Amino acid sequence: MARPRGAQARADQVRGLLADLYPDVQCALRHGNAYELLAATILSAQCTDERVNMVTPLLFERYPEPADLAVADADELESIIKSTGFYRAKARSLMGMAQALVDRYGGEVPKELEELVTIPGVGRKTANVVRSVAFDLPGLPVDTHVGRLSSRLRLTAESDPVKIELALNAMIPADERGRFSLRLIEHGRRVCDARKPRCDLCDLAPVCPSAGKLGPAAASRRGTTRTSPNRSAPRRRETGGRT
Repeated sequence: MARPRGAQARADQVRGLLADLYPDVQCALRHGNAYELLAATILSAQCTDERVNMVTPLLFERYPEPADLAVADADELESIIKSTGFYRAKARSLMGMAQALVDRYGGEVPKELEELVTIPGVGRKTANVVRSVAFDLPGLPVDTHVGRLSSRLRLTAESDPVKIELALNAMIPADERGRFSLRLIEHGRRVCDARKPRCDLCDLAPVCPSAGKLGPAAASRRGTTRTSPNRSAPRRRETGGRT
């Protein structure tokens, strides 16, 4: 496969390759509706999806509707979500989110990005998760995996998540943005690790400008080109003749 030139050409090929690799990709956060996904995504900040999935069954059993969560006892809520980290701030966000849903939206989660981002604890990433996963609407969440892979694949030179999102939106069809994000995340978890990318096993390597230039493989190659001098070996003469 010829390595494509230009971000759009790379995006097109990457999109196709990822679709082949992860055709049935799903959001890792377990949920039954938009409210549960919204709450789980708020909890996922600085926390693994696995840990969130351990906490949410009890959370949703105790507070099955936004109206229940809006009037939760703060101490009880904090004890339920404590293992996700930053639990006091997250408890305030959860209760503020639930209260906003009750007060402004009749207990329902709104679909529009402009409305979602006005809810306590909800930024663009969370809003795009809810839009794309719960409502199957255009939305491209940018997390650390999406940001890292977008840079390594040279899809954009931006580092700000909002600017990355807008740059990718210009290259990815609207109805595929959510799945594209999920596939980048999955590939980042399985192959394109932050510290040790497995370029030798990566199906995106033929189109990736960074392939083989990162991680242990690159360090190994650098090591073969700069060897330490052997102090016990005789030096060559200045003229370049053999000793």
